[in-house]
Amino acid sequence: MEQINKIEIIGLVGNVRTNIVGGTLVANFSVATSYAYKGRDGNPVIDTQWFMCSAWEGKGMPDLTRICKGSPIRVFGRIRTRNYTTSEGVDKQEIEVKASRVELLDPEIMLTPSM
Repeated sequence: MEQINKIEIIGLVGNVRTNIVGGTLVANFSVATSYAYKGRDGNPVIDTQWFMCSAWEGKGMPDLTRICKGSPIRVFGRIRTRNYTTSEGVDKQEIEVKASRVELLDPEIMLTPSM
């Protein structure tokens, strides 16, 4: 049986941080995805999920310096988890999308979801 670790997300960029690691540009950024639906009371509900992403300069990547807050983006990659303990002694788990391909999207395609 084939095992697959694959994710595709389309959303809006939150915070962005770029730096150089071993001579290669790396972008670390968050992406917000939203799902809209009507609650039991009939009122609209928007469920927003945040994903932390990292992308390394190279094949399948646009100019990573063009990733900016509020921009629509599509990220293809795999999920990686990391467990750590904070300085306060709290155990935490971080889930990150390691990007294999990033597409900067046209803002016109990011329409408000209909309900």
